[in-house]
Amino acid sequence: MPIFAFETVDVFTDQRFGGNPLAVFKDARGLSAGQMQQLAFEFNLSETTFVLPPENTANTARVRIFNRTTEMAFAGHPSIGAAYVMARAGLAEGDHLRLEAPAGIVAVELERGQAGEVIGGKITAPQPLSTGPEIGADTIAACLGLVLDDVVTSTHAPIVASMGNPYVFAELRHDAIARCAPDLTAFRLALASRNDLGARFSIFVYVRDGDQIRARMFAPISGTWEDPATGSANAPLAGLLLQHSTANDVAFTVRQGEEMGRPSLLRITASRRGGEITATVAGHCVPVFRGEAVL
Repeated sequence: MPIFAFETVDVFTDQRFGGNPLAVFKDARGLSAGQMQQLAFEFNLSETTFVLPPENTANTARVRIFNRTTEMAFAGHPSIGAAYVMARAGLAEGDHLRLEAPAGIVAVELERGQAGEVIGGKITAPQPLSTGPEIGADTIAACLGLVLDDVVTSTHAPIVASMGNPYVFAELRHDAIARCAPDLTAFRLALASRNDLGARFSIFVYVRDGDQIRARMFAPISGTWEDPATGSANAPLAGLLLQHSTANDVAFTVRQGEEMGRPSLLRITASRRGGEITATVAGHCVPVFRGEAVL
């Protein structure tokens, strides 16, 4: 029976059992898409990543990323975590990797410690910022068990934004973020009431104090009740905040996952060049498990 090796790492943390856990299959050749989905469902993590040879030899690898229910076009902690695992295993040369994902090329710059060891990475989101429809503040409140006044609209209304993976972004009052309690029925009703959201309705909420941000992300429809650290959402968050400023560059430190007992630390930046806004997300990784799947 075929055997497929995997490793797990905690991403966006320097402490084991913090951050966002990820399973990485370093050589997924021979696995079908259906098997990848089954393995992701079995691991029951926010995402599981499968590394394949690149379609273009100018790139480092092709990655397929699955959450519990579907394949994703792009995700942040799986991209950083996969690059970290590949580098430690000697499967990637140099400190600059190019990962092929359905949303485009994810550029990864490895980060190293004082002894030269790989400790994490920084990704550039594969697409510039794009924004979609606005969502009523009352919908956000209903989905998260809040009241209408908890949703802040002075910087921007709740809105869909993406750099490869769409989320609904909403700012909250500082005392509201700890009170979020997602309501799956309200999420489903919100998605069913719209014809402009596709099949995704995931809400990313945040509070901000200068360049310090505290955030939470809820995606119960796709099987992730709450995510400890969401790179593919923090990238467009940086872009969205830049869009609503007069600056050309911004940088923030984001804390996420604290309510879950998995504190995560992300460093995000956004830059405005011409008519496009691009963003990066960076953080550290910690190895946890190694094992094999026999299929």
